[in-house]
Amino acid sequence: MTNLLPRSQRSDARDNRERILAVARTTFAEQGLEVAMREIARRAEVGPATLYRHFPTKEVLVAEAFGEQMTVCTALVDEGLADPDPWRGFCLVIEKACEMQARDRGFTAALVSAFPRAVDLAADREQALAKVVELVRRAKAAGGLRPDFVLDDLIMLLMANGGIRAASTATTVTASQRLAALLLQGMRAQPAFSPLPPAVRLPLTAVT
Repeated sequence: MTNLLPRSQRSDARDNRERILAVARTTFAEQGLEVAMREIARRAEVGPATLYRHFPTKEVLVAEAFGEQMTVCTALVDEGLADPDPWRGFCLVIEKACEMQARDRGFTAALVSAFPRAVDLAADREQALAKVVELVRRAKAAGGLRPDFVLDDLIMLLMANGGIRAASTATTVTASQRLAALLLQGMRAQPAFSPLPPAVRLPLTAVT
């Protein structure tokens, strides 16, 4: 049926869809997933009817907006699992995940959110989680990761990393790299000193 529409109508519909997705990613990154659908429609400069025609529920919009990032997340864990050194693979995943979060807070909110009806996103999230469990198991078995590490510790790490507030994305990423390095040293089964990435000055107003 879509092929029967005039080309200009198909183009307008495609442009509206892409604009809504772009605005949704930006808005979720700024405000989290609680932002109202009408606010997304307003920012995208489309009517609510147009928004709901493309994305009937917020769950569908979240799944579409972060589908590509979920694929990247799963690929990242696969990269860690492919490393012949399980501890190094674990560190790679932690470091890159923290950087992804520093660059896109909305994605992390989507990753840990409870949107049970976002079937596609939930399935991808469960697949990534299963691979993280295997990554942790291998790192422990190899003697690199401390045996009392649990997945809740990973959630705490992401919460701490998500609390970084800086004047620019570049500064946030730099601070995130240092935090990840500090935390990874604490996760090692055998403590070992290694130089940290550079420190950055963060505003005291960021502490709440």
